[in-house]
Amino acid sequence: MFDSLSEKLQSAFSRLRGKGKVTEADVNEAMREVRLALLEADVSLKVVREFVGKVKDKALGVEVLESLQPWQQVVGIVNDELISLLGGEEATINVTGPSPTVIMLCGLQGAGKTTLAGKLGLYFKKQGRNPLLVACDIYRPAAVKQLQVLGSQISVPVFASDPVQKKSPPTIARLAVEQASKTGNDIVILDTAGRLAIDQDLMDELGQMRAMVKPTEILLVVDAMVGQDAVNFAEQFNAQLNLTGFIMTKMDSDTRGGAALSIRSVTGVPIKLMGVGEKLEALERFYPDRLASRILGMGDILSLIEKAQEAVDEKQAAALEAKLRESRFNFNDFLAQLEQMNKLGPLENIFKMVPGVNREMLDQFNSVDSQKILGRKKAIVQSMTPAERANPALINGPRRRRIANGCGQTVQQVNQFLNEFEQMRKIMRNMLNKMPGSKGASVAGVLPAKGRKMPKGGRGSWFSR
Repeated sequence: MFDSLSEKLQSAFSRLRGKGKVTEADVNEAMREVRLALLEADVSLKVVREFVGKVKDKALGVEVLESLQPWQQVVGIVNDELISLLGGEEATINVTGPSPTVIMLCGLQGAGKTTLAGKLGLYFKKQGRNPLLVACDIYRPAAVKQLQVLGSQISVPVFASDPVQKKSPPTIARLAVEQASKTGNDIVILDTAGRLAIDQDLMDELGQMRAMVKPTEILLVVDAMVGQDAVNFAEQFNAQLNLTGFIMTKMDSDTRGGAALSIRSVTGVPIKLMGVGEKLEALERFYPDRLASRILGMGDILSLIEKAQEAVDEKQAAALEAKLRESRFNFNDFLAQLEQMNKLGPLENIFKMVPGVNREMLDQFNSVDSQKILGRKKAIVQSMTPAERANPALINGPRRRRIANGCGQTVQQVNQFLNEFEQMRKIMRNMLNKMPGSKGASVAGVLPAKGRKMPKGGRGSWFSR
């Protein structure tokens, strides 16, 4: 997300980095590039003017121009203003009121509301909640069926009206809330109909639904790829419905970012969640400070660790750490770690969260198909016998030739993999021995589990070779 904007902003600040002193002309030139980068990202002109004006006023202060490393001061100011632009502090969905909490999703057609409803159901289910999905979109063909399929995939019930009875969406919502009160569903998620454009019929129907079920949250689902148009219709929805928040979808796409960077400033309504992929698990809380850090190329290690913690089973992690310390880590453990790596998502997205990984490093990483490389390593292991996977020491010359034939690779490639595997075991054992605190190994030996500090040194980069 924000790849193009991030690259342009980092380029603007790279010219300041090598200067011991920064002049007013230097700041003006950097701000000109920032302004162009934001406009190309489809950020509202009004928002761009206010943003650049605030940054320039602060960056031209004496404490910046006469500091030892003024470029860092400028970047810090931009970071602070980006956080403010994105909403300042994190805004969460309110689930503290009387049960059930009713969440009404609204938006234009094509924004991804129905899929988002499924993601939201899974999001709350993981928190120990008992959600109910409600099919209030009776106009789009197969919308009800789509929600039912999503509900079955995540084992969350779906309330849908019999089409023969032809009940109105507000009535469907009311009946669903009544059922939720009886069945103990503490979260009710209303998937409402969208339109290709704002029309009064849509707004009247949503207004009736709001009056009938009094939702705790009215969330507008916004396609992050829409740009400034998203701000325009967000203002109209907010004027008539009093929105409580936004959910940005398709944030994993090559979006220019204009909607996310403009919508909070223009409407005053916070962004609460963001969709970052097609999978139903790909829904994240919206942290303004973390996103600002990603945009400026400073990584997002907190989100990275949280992803690792979600992927790691703590009992398995403790057992894995013991194996690593005692050099008993084998290829069965390796396959289990690959599965956990897959839960984290594409490796390219993971490395974007690592502080210090710049564009050149990512380009070098992206020049190689990491999934194919991991697939080849997995194929080598799967060509081994159960005894060989459990005891790597058994793999002699003839066995290596048989493994190579089994996976369609050369003996040299198998030898390289085995050598890398042994080196990785040694590196991870040394890292664990230096790491204080409670037990708990990392996903693929790369990230710390709960309660652990990041060690100095390697990142398990052999997975990308």
